[in-house]
Amino acid sequence: MNYEEIIHYIEEIPKFTKKHTLEHTRDFLRRLGSPCHNRKIIHVAGTNGKGSVCAYMQAILLSEGKSVGLFTSPHLEKMNERIKINGIDITDEKFEKIFNSVKGVVNEMEEEGIGHPSYFEFLYGMGMTAFEDAGTEYVILETGLGGRLDATNSFAHPCLTVITSIGMDHTEILGDTLEQIAAEKAGIIKAKVPVFFDGSCPEAAAVIRRMAANVGAPCKEIGKDAFEIQEITDKHIAFSICSEYDSNTKWQVESTGIYQVMNAGIAIMAMRFILGDEADTEKWKAAVAATYWPGRMETVMKNVVLDGAHNLAAINRFAESIREQKKSGNLLKDKLVILFSAVSDKDYEHMIKVLCQDVDADVYVITKLEDKRGADARTLAEVFEKYTEKPVLEEASLSEAFERAIEEKGKNGRLYCLGSLYLIGELKRLIGGRHA
Repeated sequence: MNYEEIIHYIEEIPKFTKKHTLEHTRDFLRRLGSPCHNRKIIHVAGTNGKGSVCAYMQAILLSEGKSVGLFTSPHLEKMNERIKINGIDITDEKFEKIFNSVKGVVNEMEEEGIGHPSYFEFLYGMGMTAFEDAGTEYVILETGLGGRLDATNSFAHPCLTVITSIGMDHTEILGDTLEQIAAEKAGIIKAKVPVFFDGSCPEAAAVIRRMAANVGAPCKEIGKDAFEIQEITDKHIAFSICSEYDSNTKWQVESTGIYQVMNAGIAIMAMRFILGDEADTEKWKAAVAATYWPGRMETVMKNVVLDGAHNLAAINRFAESIREQKKSGNLLKDKLVILFSAVSDKDYEHMIKVLCQDVDADVYVITKLEDKRGADARTLAEVFEKYTEKPVLEEASLSEAFERAIEEKGKNGRLYCLGSLYLIGELKRLIGGRHA
């Protein structure tokens, strides 16, 4: 199969298989030759911020000359994004080679009556095979969904686990309380393996502490008061870490998302534990400042920002970032426009309520995603009209919606596009994925 045929095959996997047990995934990996069984694995779970924390950790490791494999999901534009080696997506040629190797093993499994790995499991096997072939010293694994039953949790002996912020999402699978969701995410905690986690949510933090104590996992809780914001501009946020060691060090993230301070801070503290005496603060500062994670408060054109906020917790963090921007004076004279779309199975009503009541944009532009899961534009617009008296403009296609939003923004206004990672991917394809 050529590259296009391979992508089509992988995208069709959900039609003829299902999610399997962790033992099935372990058997799959054994058949692949137990790739990365002797590598230093860092396992990351959480509701929001996983990808950003992974990116910051990758950047710090690379600044120290380490070789790093990074497995993340979902992708925004191209499936190769999910498998990075030393910060670079694997090539189409490498993707084809790895696929053919993994597909051969899967064929043997099916001949023996063993179920075909799911979409995510198949890509996980590809990622681990790619990292083994590349000989990476470190492998950073981002969970796909939850943690306890996620395919990435098949790896029994990571050197570190990390849990990012916990919020309400995928409640039909993970549970309908913060405690239940936290328990699923904390399922990645392993006996005697240190866990670093975002302690901002008291209900979640209590669960994580208890589960870590139950298996004797050293626990490092990082609270909201662990950082001090020093400066917020329309391009970056400067902060310090409130500890004796870091109190005079000024860190910077290339983002206007206030949540990235916690994400970067978790990564820095986790890497201090992993690298210890190898830590070079100046190298790390430069690496963190140069890191951005696509689709997370990403400026792609002048005053046009894409943010992948796609659940209530992320929308609340987006609203907090806008409030901090306004407080700093960066948005006082700007016309604020929001382009929004969402998938139909999300709690979009509460997301929209926050956008109307806590962000108070001047104009809301609504459209439907191209993806079949996209919520109807009229349905979304009616919810906006329920919570705001500001103009709510409905457009039939994303291209028309984007053009209308740009027009409404004007020369000096600011446009934020959010509500779904599918929206971000579609927009990046539409405008060329530029990063300004």
